[in-house]
Amino acid sequence: MTWRPRPLGQLEAAERTRRRFARRQRLRRWQVWRRVLVAVLVLVLIGTGVWLAYFSSVLAVAGVAVHGADQVSAVQVRQAAAVPAHTPLLRVDLDSVRRRVEGLAAVRSARVTRQWPDEILVSVQERAAVAVVDLGGSWRGMDSDGVVFREYDQAPATLPRVRVVGDAGRDALREAAQVVSALPEDLASRVDHVDVQTVDQISLVLRDGRVVVWGSAEQSDDKASVLAALLKAREARRYDVSVPGQPVTSD
Repeated sequence: MTWRPRPLGQLEAAERTRRRFARRQRLRRWQVWRRVLVAVLVLVLIGTGVWLAYFSSVLAVAGVAVHGADQVSAVQVRQAAAVPAHTPLLRVDLDSVRRRVEGLAAVRSARVTRQWPDEILVSVQERAAVAVVDLGGSWRGMDSDGVVFREYDQAPATLPRVRVVGDAGRDALREAAQVVSALPEDLASRVDHVDVQTVDQISLVLRDGRVVVWGSAEQSDDKASVLAALLKAREARRYDVSVPGQPVTSD
């Protein structure tokens, strides 16, 4: 068997095939390395981000902004918040900050958020007084939850006064606050003060000296309607609307 040289066309075709194969091999190797490089780059970026967010001073607390504070000062809110300076923002326990701020008597609720790149924002909702309570000779503001939270030099003329009779506790004050909050404006303007003994022994003393036995805060809307009708229908020294379906009057 004798050797015969391949035609030139076959040699060129074989060379093109070899080159295509080599190119495919190089492409496969590049794709593998590209995946590796991308994975390494992603890990580096993630690691850098974690370091910046959790451990570096780049995104650390530089200040605490306070919104909504009126009765309490921004300084008092910051002191209560006790946000550690220069701590990375992501490491600040927002719930703990919120609970500390809500520990202020005048603060009803608080919301704490991160303000990138370097600030904590504390937004407070303060308590609103619905009445003033005479406690130990000083006038204290009370909100609709019965929380006593501020002091007045004099009782504001625009707020009903609540007088504690006996050993009325926190629950009784809360009930009295609910009664005051439920009074319609025309009736509230005629009330001189509210006497509270227990949760179901609450009375209104009108400006002309007449007494209204109110009972608890339950059915306050019905009690107000019944009392309005009684005040128009009959002059009496004492009105009992504790059971609005069976009101009683006496001289």
